[in-house]
Amino acid sequence: MAADRAAVKSERSKLSTSSKRQPDLEKSLTELEKIVAELEEGDIPLEQALKQFEKGIKLSRDCQSALQTAEQRVQILMNGNLETFATGTPADEE
Repeated sequence: MAADRAAVKSERSKLSTSSKRQPDLEKSLTELEKIVAELEEGDIPLEQALKQFEKGIKLSRDCQSALQTAEQRVQILMNGNLETFATGTPADEE
């Protein structure tokens, strides 16, 4: 029982630490949408377009990571299974 509490505490610590490092998803999506619109217009110099494209790729990856983290949290809540978060796969697949 004490080991279970320690595991839960450890997972909570990981979640709070990762959420502090994760950029705000909505802010990132809004910024990404602005970059896409700017690139679609095509009225910017090539060098600036490349920089914006790189920034867009980074934002896209950050958003994907944030969504994966949220999905893992939902799996933990739905399954009550800490192993899902730690390994990234459901316990019955192991």
